[in-house]
Amino acid sequence: MASITSESNGRKTIQFVGSDDKRRSIRLGKVSMKQAEAVKVKVEDLEAAVLTGAALSRETAQWLTEVDDDLRDKLAAVGLVERRERATLAGFIDDYTSGRTDVKQSTRTVYARARRYLVEYFGESKPLRDITPGDADSWRLHLLDQGLAENTVRRSCGLAKQLFRAAIRRRLIQDNPFADLEVTVGSNKDRLYFVSLDESRKVFEACPDAEWRLIFGLARYGGLRIPSELMPLRWSDINWEKGCFTVTSPKTERHEGGESRIVPIFSELRPYLLEAFEKADEGAEFCISRYRNPTQNLRTELKRIIKRAGLKCWPKLWQNLRSTRETELADQFPVHVVTAWIGNSVQVAKKHYLQVTNEHFAKATRETEAVQNPVQQPAAATRSESRQSADELAQSAICGRELTVATACESDSQPKKVLSGPFPQIAGRCIEMQRLAHWRFPHHFRRCLVERALACSWRTSLVRADHQSAPKRIATAIQHPDRRPIPSMPRLV
Repeated sequence: MASITSESNGRKTIQFVGSDDKRRSIRLGKVSMKQAEAVKVKVEDLEAAVLTGAALSRETAQWLTEVDDDLRDKLAAVGLVERRERATLAGFIDDYTSGRTDVKQSTRTVYARARRYLVEYFGESKPLRDITPGDADSWRLHLLDQGLAENTVRRSCGLAKQLFRAAIRRRLIQDNPFADLEVTVGSNKDRLYFVSLDESRKVFEACPDAEWRLIFGLARYGGLRIPSELMPLRWSDINWEKGCFTVTSPKTERHEGGESRIVPIFSELRPYLLEAFEKADEGAEFCISRYRNPTQNLRTELKRIIKRAGLKCWPKLWQNLRSTRETELADQFPVHVVTAWIGNSVQVAKKHYLQVTNEHFAKATRETEAVQNPVQQPAAATRSESRQSADELAQSAICGRELTVATACESDSQPKKVLSGPFPQIAGRCIEMQRLAHWRFPHHFRRCLVERALACSWRTSLVRADHQSAPKRIATAIQHPDRRPIPSMPRLV
């Protein structure tokens, strides 16, 4: 059992007898008796667990994870708990990354970049427990002030969140200060760019040799990721007879069936493959024999080639080429086929790759002009011009794509037909309107009539709607022999 002693200056001390029968003391300092009693209960629970080997209660275990380092060190000094590791930022990240034997070298490079961003701001010796959510917010703003793109900052926040989540699992910290930061990478439409065929031709002409023309061709017309899918490509992967080649994809190999994909040898790509094959050394294994050192930067050389071609570098040199190719293919093939060739999902393609190009607008304009109604009348310039005669209006009201076909009944013995609405019963000789649809009226007066309608053989005409009347609802009417107009439009059945 533990006890509390109180000194004259208000300092409290918890005392108990350890497993070695020696009296142990834990100095709490100037705290209230209520606080000292709460610590005493936990000390007794810890002492019982040490003596019996029993597990701690859930409440005490949770309390241990939340106590500060000073009290934890005092408990460790009397043998009640193990001493807590005081992890520093740089030391923990180095230990974590060295233990990740399951990641590729490219992922280690990403970890190293995140480490640099964190250490430059917080310092190498910054204790993990001292980094607060407010510090994380300030760090994010610092990255933006350094000129990093929003998506780059979000990726860095995601890596920091991952690192500190691992620290929680090691019981080094209690909360993740980066937990509330936005880490989802969004689509940046401002960095999309469609590399036209003319621009591609100029770049091909500026390439120094056949190997570089193949590199650019595989990106522009094959849609390969550069360099991760370029470097593993072997000549044995090319099936000339079937007109396709196998692409090994390190990025997607962790997904089922994502370790490789089959891509057609597109007609635009074939000449550059053939040229590089003919000029390759005897017995060459890889399609790209140079630039196999991971430290070599293809992006830098491509920028030189683009400038030599007299062009301005587009925002994302390699990704824009993949995006351009996927957009072109999506105009010709079903999207699920295109994504299988390019190596992404339909959702990712729509969010990050597929573009709306000027050619789409031009094609839509051409198709619209091709089906434009040749008899459509231009809008009247003045009010007087809009006053057409009934015959003129009747002529213009018929859509050019749907013509009226009317046949007179042979005799007056035809069955009587009735139009619903304010019409009287129609008797006598009638006209059967076999097809009347898609009528066009000036301005907003448009109606689509049913396929089969009947109208009487009395004098029938279209009358101009009074655009100033209210409500503006009279679009057509049928006059009686007394020439009294029907006051509203009927519903034809």
